[in-house]
Amino acid sequence: MKQTASELCPALTDGTAKAVIFDLDGVLVTTDNCHFLAWNRMAQEEGIPFDRKINDRLRGVSRMESLEIILEKSPRTYTEEEKLALAERKNNYYKELIGTLERDAILPGALAMLDFCRTHGLKTAIGSSSKNTKAILTRLGMTELFDAIADGNDIKHSKPAPDVFLCAAEKLGLAPALCLVAEDADAGIAAAKAAGMRVIAVGPAASNPDADFALPQGFAPLL
Repeated sequence: MKQTASELCPALTDGTAKAVIFDLDGVLVTTDNCHFLAWNRMAQEEGIPFDRKINDRLRGVSRMESLEIILEKSPRTYTEEEKLALAERKNNYYKELIGTLERDAILPGALAMLDFCRTHGLKTAIGSSSKNTKAILTRLGMTELFDAIADGNDIKHSKPAPDVFLCAAEKLGLAPALCLVAEDADAGIAAAKAAGMRVIAVGPAASNPDADFALPQGFAPLL
């Protein structure tokens, strides 16, 4: 029998939470392939081995931290200036790709989950390390669905540091303990717990023992 969101995550309706802060990529939308294609293009140009397994290690971490992971396989070393140029090149490729996103990039159940939150009096926010968050939301027509947006442009330290979630809570005007976080990456779960928030682990992160609630198949089966 299909379980409802409130059955799998009682905090959504028991009054102990006042908001849900959503990571963006992998939770509400999928731009993972855009990231992969952009990093892969840059890596091929530099002669650096790159594949889906390496790409999986980049989930939830910042652009520069992702680059350092990729450069582990590099046949040469790069100066800090060269690294910044590589990251900027990748980001330009990525922005080209997200400029082609259509509504089917919104994950199944995501819009219904946001509607569920609003119907039950919960505020909604984005807490994403990506500096392209607002461009993606605008492209997909989702900006107005959120009471606050915190992204990589607002913080100095990306996940697993708690900064982006604390920033989102501050923009919502709520104490961290009143916020739930929906995350699909271990780094994001660590960030949320460090912020003093409970976590709904989505998809691949559902097996993380630090999560408070688990939705292995995302939001689609629940609503």
